[in-house]
Amino acid sequence: MSTDMDKILGPRVPADELKEHRARYLTPTLIFAVAAILLVISMFLPYWSLTLHAPQYPQGLTVTAYVNHLEGDVGEIDGLNHYIGMRKLDEAAQFEKQVSLYGIIGVALLMLAAVFVHNWWAALLVLPALGLPVFFILDLQFWLANFGQNLDPTAPLSSSVKPFVPPALGMGKIAQFSTDAQPEIGLWLAIGASVLILIGLYFHRRAYKPLADAQKQARAENKGG
Repeated sequence: MSTDMDKILGPRVPADELKEHRARYLTPTLIFAVAAILLVISMFLPYWSLTLHAPQYPQGLTVTAYVNHLEGDVGEIDGLNHYIGMRKLDEAAQFEKQVSLYGIIGVALLMLAAVFVHNWWAALLVLPALGLPVFFILDLQFWLANFGQNLDPTAPLSSSVKPFVPPALGMGKIAQFSTDAQPEIGLWLAIGASVLILIGLYFHRRAYKPLADAQKQARAENKGG
């Protein structure tokens, strides 16, 4: 049974080895733990914001996106979008908003589970967290394109605005409006977690690959004997 578990979880660290090189094995654990904490904290902070500049709103209208809801001038922007035939902002990514908190918690737990895995399976466990910022931006861009490309042809100003794709990041222009989309602190924390994961994987490999190689060699010698 222990051999089967070793194949799944990787080699266990001998007590004398752990005592002599504690920092080597503690480093990836601490890095993964900090990355998981950053992800959990990010759930409560804004991930993205968009400021819409319109002639009648010289100060601009801003909507701020958390992983599970929107805040800011949502009603005012929806009112302007109504004239060009765009759907209400809250209609976007409804499934993602419903599962986001549970998803991020699950991803953080997978990262913590990776601490106990001492082989290449650890990389698979942290992969969802590593890709979270990219997924957020791609999903956001999908919904922006979906809304911009599917305008209501019966809207009052539908004939004056052609289908468009607002950029998820940076500046954009729609008719007489312009947009400025920016990442916010929550997304930066998620990106920071991804950077820490890459660093953690390096230290994880440095710590456990020699043990895995020694284990593989011992098995080969036992079979040969």
